[in-house]
Amino acid sequence: MKRIYLYASILFFVGFYSNVKAQKDPSKTFSFVLGSWEMQTLKGKIVEQWSHGANKILEGKSYRVTAKGDSILTETLQIRKIGKEVFYCSTVANQNEGKEVCFKLISKKDQIYIFENAAHDFPQRIVYQNLGKNEMLAWIEGERNGKSRKSEFRYKRQ
Repeated sequence: MKRIYLYASILFFVGFYSNVKAQKDPSKTFSFVLGSWEMQTLKGKIVEQWSHGANKILEGKSYRVTAKGDSILTETLQIRKIGKEVFYCSTVANQNEGKEVCFKLISKKDQIYIFENAAHDFPQRIVYQNLGKNEMLAWIEGERNGKSRKSEFRYKRQ
């Protein structure tokens, strides 16, 4: 019985340490997003580009590229610390009166990073999953008009 408590304690502290480590330097924890990613769609493609910014902030931009090759900036992104917490912050064109909306990192497990803002209309959660050097899965989910919704973005490195 003591062995079970010992193993449970070890697992708890390993998980706690992983979350604490993610909170220290998000630019290292989320370095897998750095670079240019794209996802083909029926109307063209979606591109996310991430780079290092100042003060250990990761900065990103998301574009829609039409079949004709026209690109439209849809949002600017940051992963950064605010106080002692890590946040994913997004400014979306023509939404939220042009104001940034931030989502707090609430979970980091098995290369899946969950950011949440329960007060936001939609989405309430933004999730990134590191699938290796050349593939990344992201999704947004939450409630909208009383219904659960989820949209996935399966990116390939450019």
